Amino acid sequence: MGSSWNENSGPETYPPTAPYPPPHTDPPSRVAPGTPTTYPPMNIASQGGHVGSPYRPGTPSVGRPWSTGLFDCGQNQTNAIMTAFFPCVTFGQIAEILDEGETSCTLGSFMYILMVPALLTCWIMGSNYRRKLRNKYNLVQAPAEDWTVHLFCPCCSLCQEFRELHNRGIDPSLGWMGYLAQQQQGTTTIEPPKDQFMTK
Repeated sequence: MGSSWNENSGPETYPPTAPYPPPHTDPPSRVAPGTPTTYPPMNIASQGGHVGSPYRPGTPSVGRPWSTGLFDCGQNQTNAIMTAFFPCVTFGQIAEILDEGETSCTLGSFMYILMVPALLTCWIMGSNYRRKLRNKYNLVQAPAEDWTVHLFCPCCSLCQEFRELHNRGIDPSLGWMGYLAQQQQGTTTIEPPKDQFMTK
């Protein structure tokens, strides 16, 4: 009563048997908490990168590193002492080299001095010439932005820029004309005088 009997079905077994082989089912997508997840290794070399390097193709270049650090003022003690007492002179020397003689050291120093009473706005000129130096040699903007290092560490920034030019074969203390004369002397060969004889 309430159920039907099928004569052809035969006796039922308990528990019911599953078909063999069991149908293929995908594993559950959920992972039990605490189970470590593993990923296949990434073939970085096939993508044009280097193993262990975070650089990826297509990443914009940030520039080349500076030859010295911001606080390596002791590498050129003469310039460090000069900049500590007369930062305007170091700025004028750098400005003359970067402007290729259009701005003399005297004019650059005078402009730097004039910016000091105006709420210490000399960092504006310093950051502009630091950016010009970076663009000239494709240097990275480090350890901070140009205006930041010139606002909080003006003397260290000037010393670093002076050393960068000096390490690239340019001595800012010689001035632009002195640099050109040095370059001309390096490319000009002086022929020694020939043997001379005295005749009666």
